[in-house]
Amino acid sequence: MVEKKFPTMQGAVCPVPLNHEDVIIMGHGSGGSKTLNLIKNSFVSRFENPILRAGNDAGVIKLEGRTRFAISTDSHVIYPLFFPGGDIGRLAVCGTVNDISMMGAVPHYLTAGFILEEGLPIQILEKIIDSMQEAANESGVDIIAGDTKVVQKGKGDQVYINTTGFGIIPEGINVSGAYAQPGDSILVSGSIGDHGIAVLEARGELGFQSNIRSDIAPLNRLVMDITKAAPDVHTFRDPTRGGIATSLNEIAHQSNVGIEIDESCIPIKKQVLSACEMLGFDPLYIANEGK
Repeated sequence: MVEKKFPTMQGAVCPVPLNHEDVIIMGHGSGGSKTLNLIKNSFVSRFENPILRAGNDAGVIKLEGRTRFAISTDSHVIYPLFFPGGDIGRLAVCGTVNDISMMGAVPHYLTAGFILEEGLPIQILEKIIDSMQEAANESGVDIIAGDTKVVQKGKGDQVYINTTGFGIIPEGINVSGAYAQPGDSILVSGSIGDHGIAVLEARGELGFQSNIRSDIAPLNRLVMDITKAAPDVHTFRDPTRGGIATSLNEIAHQSNVGIEIDESCIPIKKQVLSACEMLGFDPLYIANEGK
């Protein structure tokens, strides 16, 4: 155990015992068990309320009668800012649109908050903003409010973006991670792991070049088509951080069910599978942004 001294409110110094459970590490942002434990033990236990406790991608509230709204917020930090198939701006819009859509809601509005590092070229910022607007047009949403803060050079990573989304859940649609039932079938809308591997390639961490592109895409129109064709669907989930394995574990925990998958039926591109084998990754845990 390590002792580190921290300043108190009065400016004095007090020893605080530290071990690996006492500090934030990179694993807390992976979307896996450390992330879930941090959310459960540090956040949900203090922000206790039934909406948050539901553990879905968005909170569902009722206002004035029977209208139900889905609200979600997401912060986006990625390196590099631009990568094959997308950038941080497209990621920010699609990520929040998708969180709203996973509740069966139709997203309508977003807000956007920017933390900018001193020295960021305005041209880069405007390229990101243009990408956000293109993704908003594709999704059919409007960005109606925002905020901007600037931090000193070296105190940030060029751009951080937070987006909050608002959507309306159509009458008759009731989906949740807690509604999975024995006998349900699991469907995935396309090949997995594309986003995570595309970002690693952009960082130069693969050791080879490929034509893998991120799958970043808004899913709201796909979800609308599904709910029209299958109005009794129980659960939606977009497997972002932690991949489909983490998403299915979350659903199993929320619904108190067991889930069995046939890995041979899961679509994985050869390049993604090769990259995962070379790096020792399990493709079931690789991030997606449009599935």
